[in-house]
Amino acid sequence: MNRLKEKFQKEISPALVSKFNYKSVMEVPKVEKIVVNMGVGDAVQNSKSLDVAVDELMQITGQKPVVTKAKKSIAGFRLREGMPIGAKVTLRGERMYQFLDKLISVSLPRVRDFRGVSKKAFDGRGNYTLGVKEQLIFPEIDYDKVSKVRGMDIVIVTTANTDEEARELLTQIGMPFQK
Repeated sequence: MNRLKEKFQKEISPALVSKFNYKSVMEVPKVEKIVVNMGVGDAVQNSKSLDVAVDELMQITGQKPVVTKAKKSIAGFRLREGMPIGAKVTLRGERMYQFLDKLISVSLPRVRDFRGVSKKAFDGRGNYTLGVKEQLIFPEIDYDKVSKVRGMDIVIVTTANTDEEARELLTQIGMPFQK
């Protein structure tokens, strides 16, 4: 059993029930899935960079990414519809909890000048989006083998109905929000 999942069931769930006065435990918001998305803009000129990005995403998440393709052509970027331009992974269940645990306890504290993540990145329906500037903050990435620093978006999808509920859930899990 994952330690974050255990903490959720034993501590966080009862705390949220008492704070928001839920009638049933099933009303408690949970983390549904985490989507990690990496756009690789230079894949247009250099197709090898996409393979490297896919490899790195696989090391970080422990799951094989899906290659995302361009939806429309943009002449200014020399981009045609259907060209591969990124990679994404959707994590659920056990792997999701492992990734979230690692993100909060290991990776985010490794960010330079880290003062906490923004409280404003909720979308109004209880989902949280977080941008990471470089993949080097993850312990699996070997610094010497990195050819190019790439950023990624991490979207945490919760079952919460409001941003307030989602913020409370993530705070209880241990997300380091700014003071």
